[in-house]
Amino acid sequence: MKFMAEYRDPVRAAKIADSIRRLCTRPWVLMEICGGQTHSIIRYGIDQMLPDRIELVHGPGCPVCVTPIEKIDCAIALAKIPDLIFCTFGDMLRVPGSRQDLFSAKAQGADVRIVYSPMDALQLAEKNPGREVVFFAIGFETTAPANAMAIYMARKKGIPNFSVLVSHVLVPPAMESILSSAENRVQGFLAAGHVCAVMGYNEYAPISAKYRIPIVITGFEPIDLLEGIFLVVRQLEQGRFEVENQYTRAVSADGNPVAQDILKEVFVITKKEWRGLGAIEASGLKLNEAYRNFDAEIRFEDELAGRELSASPINCISGLILQGIRKPHDCEAFDKVCHPDNPLGATMVSNEGACAAYWKYRRFEGKITEK
Repeated sequence: MKFMAEYRDPVRAAKIADSIRRLCTRPWVLMEICGGQTHSIIRYGIDQMLPDRIELVHGPGCPVCVTPIEKIDCAIALAKIPDLIFCTFGDMLRVPGSRQDLFSAKAQGADVRIVYSPMDALQLAEKNPGREVVFFAIGFETTAPANAMAIYMARKKGIPNFSVLVSHVLVPPAMESILSSAENRVQGFLAAGHVCAVMGYNEYAPISAKYRIPIVITGFEPIDLLEGIFLVVRQLEQGRFEVENQYTRAVSADGNPVAQDILKEVFVITKKEWRGLGAIEASGLKLNEAYRNFDAEIRFEDELAGRELSASPINCISGLILQGIRKPHDCEAFDKVCHPDNPLGATMVSNEGACAAYWKYRRFEGKITEK
């Protein structure tokens, strides 16, 4: 397939891996930010092509994985409100809350519907003027513009029965949180290409300079990832710390100004809670004052009051995995108690979750030998 096969060429991949092997003289720990990158790395065995001195750890770039359990519990409580239609992307159905997930709430009678776009939810609201419709707006800078546009259109068209449960987070503050941790092991980042396609990469330069760490904007195919790793390792070996762009076919320094404008129109930056990372200053988005009426947590404040406090599952180390401190095979529950049919944490649920990737592609290999 054109525009894909050339980025999965095994001969070219082997040559880049050989270049990395000849370049690398010391141990390095690199983190790929995005869960899509994690799945490509594990699926294609990219980590196994690298010299033993290079260890890849997996970052918090899966929107499902970092959505806090309190927000899942809130979604379930909203879905149970009589006559309310709760709309979500399909991969949120099985994410465990404190006591159940949206899928089991749906089985108990809640009107939970899978949509493929926030505009689908907006159309549902238009077709059902006598019912409230809530859309679960999750994700990073990649999904936020489309969700912002749905909210903008709801206000413009005067659709009063549409609202959103917002759980948007931003990548750069999470990178700073990881780098400032006393347990940090990361020495170089593969930044997420699709996030930078929206936001550009100018905001990474201060992080690279402050923490003296290479950041390479990277795509998702095997050649993209291997080239990104080569660029990071080359900087490390040369003692440089800069922002480089491997994903030039999709990313520019300034990103997509139209998408950025709709974000500024609808959202403001706020402190946000991350699953596994805790609360991080200026790491999320909330509706600004002009769009406050579309905030489901405000609209249904009375119905949500009095909910039991959320509790994280025991025997789940997904928070440590999202920080690059541990790996899925380090978890005692992995493929025993925790598997896709009975996930303890979000990293086993999502198609982009590190635990799901290891379960799908590596569970028969036993514990991976640490490099």
